[in-house]
Amino acid sequence: MSRLRIFDERHPQSPLSVHEDDSGIARELGKVGVRFEQWEANQPVAPGAGQDEVIAAYRADIDRLMREEGYQSVDVISLTPDHPDRAALRQKFLSEHTHSEDEVRFFVAGAGQFTLHIGDKVYDVLCEQGDLIGVPDSTRHWFDMSESPYFVAIRLFTNKEGWVANFTGSDIAGQFPRMQPLATAA
Repeated sequence: MSRLRIFDERHPQSPLSVHEDDSGIARELGKVGVRFEQWEANQPVAPGAGQDEVIAAYRADIDRLMREEGYQSVDVISLTPDHPDRAALRQKFLSEHTHSEDEVRFFVAGAGQFTLHIGDKVYDVLCEQGDLIGVPDSTRHWFDMSESPYFVAIRLFTNKEGWVANFTGSDIAGQFPRMQPLATAA
């Protein structure tokens, strides 16, 4: 189940509020300029499907978002618990950082946890299958995929070559809860 926990940045132990319904998550994130949507495939996607098949299944929503936001390219990334570099890949995104363009991810399968630091609040978003999150450029955030990652995600870019993490140097990310492995992940 998707979940949004909103914290005061000074109190990582106890959330100010918790939202587990998609409309509540979208509403709260929308207040701070973050896109949150649910998509459904317009054709079946078989486990292990290739990038072209995955993109084709979500083509209408991808095209709509590309028109609305000016994204220029799309690809699919996947990670499984047996990936030999999973620990290094996880570590790469666990510190607070920003990007010069939006970070847009749609979870075809599995899950990931985006944590956004906006003003004096921290928005911890567990995204699962069917969820799209659009983190605006320059938003301080970090991403966790757990020690046992499992996800397939569609990524949209304005300039794929320009996607670079600019680390803030803050240690705030280490103070907030990490993602726990999904019970259903293989």
